[in-house]
Amino acid sequence: MKKFLRASLIVLLASSIGTSWAATKVKPSAQTPGKAAPAASSVSVARDPYLGAIAVDAADGRVLFEDNADAKGYPASTLKLMDLLIILEKIESGALKLSDKVTATADAAKVGGTQVWLRDNEVFSVDELLYAMMVQSANDAATALAIHIAGSKEAFVELMNQRAKALGMDSTIFQSVHGLPPSAGQAHDVATPRDFARLCLELLKHKDTLRYTSAVERQFRVVPETIIRNHNHLLENYRGSKPHNFKGCDGLKTGYIKAGGYCIATTAKVGEHRVVVVIFGSLTSEGRDAKTRELMSKSLADIGAWRAKHPVAQAPAPALAINVAAGARPGPTPQAPIPPQPMPAAPPMQEQSKPSGGMNGATIAIIALSGAVVVLLAILFVTRRPRDQGNGF
Repeated sequence: MKKFLRASLIVLLASSIGTSWAATKVKPSAQTPGKAAPAASSVSVARDPYLGAIAVDAADGRVLFEDNADAKGYPASTLKLMDLLIILEKIESGALKLSDKVTATADAAKVGGTQVWLRDNEVFSVDELLYAMMVQSANDAATALAIHIAGSKEAFVELMNQRAKALGMDSTIFQSVHGLPPSAGQAHDVATPRDFARLCLELLKHKDTLRYTSAVERQFRVVPETIIRNHNHLLENYRGSKPHNFKGCDGLKTGYIKAGGYCIATTAKVGEHRVVVVIFGSLTSEGRDAKTRELMSKSLADIGAWRAKHPVAQAPAPALAINVAAGARPGPTPQAPIPPQPMPAAPPMQEQSKPSGGMNGATIAIIALSGAVVVLLAILFVTRRPRDQGNGF
């Protein structure tokens, strides 16, 4: 009996050990049987205060601040800045006009997320759809523009990736024209704060960029009435809920998806100084905006201090041209202009003998002296000669 109990105890112990080992190797699924496991995108990369951030001087691209600026995150709707760049470049090249009419397709009309509720075959101008895309962050407007320009969403995404590569956005891969979370089997749009700072600097070269990004509110459709409103609470003229107005802020774009957190690419100009700040992956919009304000304030102050120490960097072109013409060498440490020096006195020029039809003073003096000598000799000769006999004079 004791042997039987001992054997039973050994079997039970072995069974429990095997069960616990198996549990450590394969964790039981928390999903209800029959349902697929959640996609990896459901795990947020957002951090407190952010996943990564960067601030740059818009004048020369000089990095003023960076913290994990090469962290790969999900740009969400800030991605529409690339849409804007491609469209503005096509307009400036003459391939597209702001007045061109765009007909919304069924594909554009069914896009979800933030939208202006485009209907199949509804027609708007490129200009109106750009406002809808940049102010309202309308995904259907972005889709309609992409299809109109490239023929399909996929073809436009290819344009986006080509432009990103040309700009040196080496860590960026676009998968969509709007930045929405990917569907099953699709991948996320991926970028870094540093890459998006490059994109922002390129956009600021185009005069129409800030016209779209600084608009706070605008009527998009009359019937039914549709008012579009900006989501960037930092805009100087923002008057919506939870305003965090920053003086001089006139762009650029916000974004949010659950997996990526709150993102922003913004710019502000105070006096002659402009800064660009990009933040990816904040846990809250309030935290993102607070950090953005902090970075813009400090960066603008840093730009001012740097310019004060390097005045040549902000000198107007005519002044620089004058310095170069005066002999100064342009550069980070300019030399003081050299005052003009008086020309040295020229040595007296030697007279060279040259044929002449007249006599100069020296010749006349010699002739006069010779004549005097002849006269003197003649007088001496006469006085010493015997006198004649006969009549005198």
